Amino acid sequence: MTAFSTRTSATFLPPVMEARRWIAGVDFPPDRPLINVSQAAPVAPPPAPLVAAMKEALDQTETHLYGPVLGLPALRARIAADWSAAYGGTLRAAQVAITAGCNQAFCATMMALTREGDEVLIPTPWYFNHKMWLDMSGVRAVPLPCESDFLPDPDRAAALITERTRAIVLVTPNNPTGREYPPELIAAFRDLCRTRGLRLVLDETYRDFHASTEAPHALFQDPDWDDTLVQLYSFSKAYRLTGHRTGAIVTSEALLAEIEKFQDTVAICAPQLGQHGALWGMENLSQWLAGERAEILSRRAAMEAGKERLADAGWTLHSVGAYFAYLSHSTGKSSADLAPELVRTHGILMLPGTMFMPADDPAGQAQMRVAFANLDSAGIASFLDRLTAN
Repeated sequence: MTAFSTRTSATFLPPVMEARRWIAGVDFPPDRPLINVSQAAPVAPPPAPLVAAMKEALDQTETHLYGPVLGLPALRARIAADWSAAYGGTLRAAQVAITAGCNQAFCATMMALTREGDEVLIPTPWYFNHKMWLDMSGVRAVPLPCESDFLPDPDRAAALITERTRAIVLVTPNNPTGREYPPELIAAFRDLCRTRGLRLVLDETYRDFHASTEAPHALFQDPDWDDTLVQLYSFSKAYRLTGHRTGAIVTSEALLAEIEKFQDTVAICAPQLGQHGALWGMENLSQWLAGERAEILSRRAAMEAGKERLADAGWTLHSVGAYFAYLSHSTGKSSADLAPELVRTHGILMLPGTMFMPADDPAGQAQMRVAFANLDSAGIASFLDRLTAN
């Protein structure tokens, strides 16, 4: 077999795909089916009215053609208007770009901000796809270890900044921990980045499922917000459009001009059908989305209610929010070994903390991520039953 020494060989295998291999050959009887909490993606289709609207879009010739590289003007304008209202700030359509999912939004942003040999600070536990892209780009992902509350510390970040640092990445609500970062913490990181001439890349993929009805932060209220902030967003979770790959970047026109080069080269434009679906959803599904948020919050509460029960069985529930709960165990085994074992012994598929941490960080050995959003209350009860069983 040929040994590869390339950009792709600089990083690890896709964690979700690796985890799926653990279920190969394992028998899950009908009365004890697999509980899959490994991936944070809706498993249901979009609501029927949205599907109908997308079918109508298929009858439009433009849906099948290349569109503007930075996205449909109507969708960009709608995002600017809705974000201005939600965050109490002022955004213009020219400060919005549409991408083929939020992962591509991150890749495009990093391509425009960095060159090989640069550094980007990422709190740990980190979202593994962010780490993978930086690896493949020749950019050093500098771990910013979080304390037991899983909140990153701006002072600790400041000590890690070097002349090669180009950005700090925050994900809130966080993947993998679910932790929601307080507005004042996000503002402190903005201030740090502005003072040091860096970009704050704020991934708000799970914003629609935040526990608070207030704006998650006030960064857009700053009239000069776009000199520092790059916000990333996904429509996949809000409207169940995962397969249609629709995300967004909100930042300065100057940075979007650089991002446009990447977009034109990689995808030319985000898929048109997904963009039409996202726009229709924004125009018509606010009440439906509020119901989705309420359901996710009820599932979050069901996870939180199991905290003492988990503790009695040797598990610590550190944080829970949006789609995720983050646990640690006291088995003494590495989570990398325990995770595939739980598939066989308990019929549970979840990801080990080692997939979200640097290889030399021992904290990941005892941690697990639970993507509980696809379990209803009964499913969460079954999950807790199995995980706490001897």
